[in-house]
Amino acid sequence: MVQLYDTESGNLIGTITEAELRFLIDQLEEEDLEDQDYYIDRATIGWFEEHGGDSTLIRLLRQALGSSEGIEIRWTKD
Repeated sequence: MVQLYDTESGNLIGTITEAELRFLIDQLEEEDLEDQDYYIDRATIGWFEEHGGDSTLIRLLRQALGSSEGIEIRWTKD
């Protein structure tokens, strides 16, 4: 499984599947091949929804975003 973290606080956002991670990687810009962090805002989540993002992933990201303008997330694998 894959864990998503709020980069700033270090708090665990939740666990996602390999398929959900692949979706994130495919949809978001990476600075290099080793990149494991992304900036997420409401527009990004809307884009995910419009382009077939898993409803569980979208709900998890919305919950993590809360009332913030945006958050930096990172992922790790066990």
